[in-house]
Amino acid sequence: MNTIRTLTGSDIPEVLQEIPKAPQTLFAIGNLPDPSTYTYLTVVGTRKPTTYGRDVCEKLIKGLVGLPVVIVSGLAFGIDSIAHKAALDAGLKTIAVPGSGLDEKVLYPRTHARLANEIVERGGCLLSEFENNQEAAPWTFPQRNRIMAGLSKATLVIEAERKSGTLITSKYATDFNRDVLTIPGSIMSPLSEGPHMLIRLGATPITSVDDLREALGFPRSDEGSKTAPLGLDDIEQKIYDALIEPKDRETLSDDTDTSLQEINSTLSMLELKGVIRERMGKIEPM
Repeated sequence: MNTIRTLTGSDIPEVLQEIPKAPQTLFAIGNLPDPSTYTYLTVVGTRKPTTYGRDVCEKLIKGLVGLPVVIVSGLAFGIDSIAHKAALDAGLKTIAVPGSGLDEKVLYPRTHARLANEIVERGGCLLSEFENNQEAAPWTFPQRNRIMAGLSKATLVIEAERKSGTLITSKYATDFNRDVLTIPGSIMSPLSEGPHMLIRLGATPITSVDDLREALGFPRSDEGSKTAPLGLDDIEQKIYDALIEPKDRETLSDDTDTSLQEINSTLSMLELKGVIRERMGKIEPM
């Protein structure tokens, strides 16, 4: 684990300095993306998601590829860790705010130590208000939830029971005048009770990637030209830019003056990064 830095004064993001009982000190490992450059989105939900909840979380975050968005979550089991991993897979930066201090001996949960390291290695950050050796306790989670809500433009709730601790984060978001977004679900599932209650209280229902992009202030994916993903090397960018419309591999090879062998290997990498897909023999951007 990298060195734990102490943040005070102007090092603390301005959005956190504005909330009631603003933190006077934060502890961080890694790089805190500039809030004036990036839009922060907090993603929270149940620790025991359904397949639906997992798929929705991954699809929505994947739909933000190429946008200056940072995914904030709590490193916990369930939706939190799914959100962090989906962000990494999409090439987005992510911030984990655990319910503990940041010392590796107390970092909670311990089983996510490798994920925490990857978050830092990929340009993200671990952030905590707690002293480095503070173990997770029932009172630490609600307190850290206010940090997650305060950091972000919006909080997205994916699956939560009516009395879930997850809803504490959405309550803070409302109190801090942040947007609350949520995913409608089956009326037969108890994990839909929380989101449906939030919708009745005025939360914005998110039913597609375009809904989420619009809620964060970005163009819908069908408006204007496609948004170029971040983190592509020169050849990947060249091939991606050529996909103004779906094309087969041979056409891409001709249009970019690139060998078919290199086209195939590059497309494999772009597919792994989640920025293209192949349908009916043609390559198209996601």
